[in-house]
Amino acid sequence: MPAAVGSLTAAVWAVLHLRTLLLGAVAFLFFADFLKRRRPKNYPPGPLPLPFVGNFFHLDFEQSHLKIQRFVKKYGNILSTQLGDLPVVIDLPVTGLPLIKEVLIDQNQVFVNRPMTPIREHIIKKEGLIMSSGQTWKEQRRFTLATLRNFGLGRKSLEERVQEEAHHLIQAVEEENGQPFNPRFKMNNAVSNIICSITFGKRFEYEDEQFQELLRWLDDVTCLEASVRCQLYNICPWIMKFLPGPHQTLFSNWEKLKLFIAHMTENHRRDWNPAEPRDFIDAYLREMEKNRGNATSSFHEENLIYSTLDLFFAETETTSTTLHWGLLYLALNPEIQEKVHAEIDRVIGQSQLPSIAARESVPYTKAVIHEVQRMGNIIPPNVPREVTGDTTFAGYYLPKGTMILTNLTALHRDPAEWATPDTFNPEHFLENGQFKEKETFLPFSVGKRVCLGEQLAKSELFIFFTSLVQKFTFRTPNNEKLSLKFRTGLTISPVNHQLCAVPRS
Repeated sequence: MPAAVGSLTAAVWAVLHLRTLLLGAVAFLFFADFLKRRRPKNYPPGPLPLPFVGNFFHLDFEQSHLKIQRFVKKYGNILSTQLGDLPVVIDLPVTGLPLIKEVLIDQNQVFVNRPMTPIREHIIKKEGLIMSSGQTWKEQRRFTLATLRNFGLGRKSLEERVQEEAHHLIQAVEEENGQPFNPRFKMNNAVSNIICSITFGKRFEYEDEQFQELLRWLDDVTCLEASVRCQLYNICPWIMKFLPGPHQTLFSNWEKLKLFIAHMTENHRRDWNPAEPRDFIDAYLREMEKNRGNATSSFHEENLIYSTLDLFFAETETTSTTLHWGLLYLALNPEIQEKVHAEIDRVIGQSQLPSIAARESVPYTKAVIHEVQRMGNIIPPNVPREVTGDTTFAGYYLPKGTMILTNLTALHRDPAEWATPDTFNPEHFLENGQFKEKETFLPFSVGKRVCLGEQLAKSELFIFFTSLVQKFTFRTPNNEKLSLKFRTGLTISPVNHQLCAVPRS
């Protein structure tokens, strides 16, 4: 009997001992996480982060830009949130033009870098044009701007290329015969062909299967990266990398995109003449050759692939999404569409191709395009920045690695700056019938990291939009109700819908 009691006591003690150890380990992990997560003195206020996941459950990833507005009302124009337990993913949304200008212009050197989250690290490894920092960013941006100019940026030749593509787009829309169609991929076809002509030296027919695959991969990765499961990867990549889900599809599609560019590069090498570069890839191959043997150079095969893909994202996705919003707003506001028709008919006519030279002569049309950008709000937090070293900003202490988001939603919907901030109203950009620039309008950002394709995007938006409205009236299909519902990805785009493009006589 004593032996049995002794065995039972030992077994109970073993269980209690194991439980004590587990509880102790959990308590230690929570305490360590608390110490790591504890905000520094004089750090911006914000919702209290939870252990390990931070503010993951405070954020609505389907409409995070709207959720932030509620936080701004509670905590002020500078607030802090945290996703996961890495310092690099501490978010600091900055609201208001003076503070945004301080980040993007006045203290540009302090906030010039891009943050690298685990998912971005997996995808691009700090390379390319958009998410690189330091010397890599300087070299890639300088080279890309020079190369774009060499291949027509700001010249008549590139404008003619856009006009030609607008003609192909009009033909594709005409084939719908006024019946309902989804405009998303038609916009993508046209806009991406401009970048294809610059990077690959060719355009693709809209029925080309290889081209359509490229566009589907681009659309998928744009949509997937902002999904909840992909954001979970940023919190616990060591677990998520072993689990199935959209993050694995994201990685797979990125690999397909890289292979596509690698394949195009190999095709270029077969008949490459360094003395006569035909396009961006040719020019990049020449730059790689010039820097061969330079261990510090950022010109190598990987950066060629990433910089080319960045051009597609910077131009195709943003411009086509803006055009997509533009047609939707016209269909929802027929009285505004009629005014655009009247101005185009009066100034440009029905037979003449819209050109950049005509842009200043159609102030109402120009105002409508700007209002589409304001209301479409396609990149509401702007592209993020990272604090390069411990600093003080607006009286708050910010440690190195803090991620900065500039709140463009609040800027573009500020009731102090816009008469009807939540209503589509081109009069926001007009004064006595003339177009008026607005300082609080920053769809392309500002400062040293301003969108390098801004000039091209503005040209494309004007020519494509004006060409379409010149030839068609966009209407809501019978028995369908259009809405401003959106899908959230790397950009905010309209949910899939159909429009009717009725040819104008």
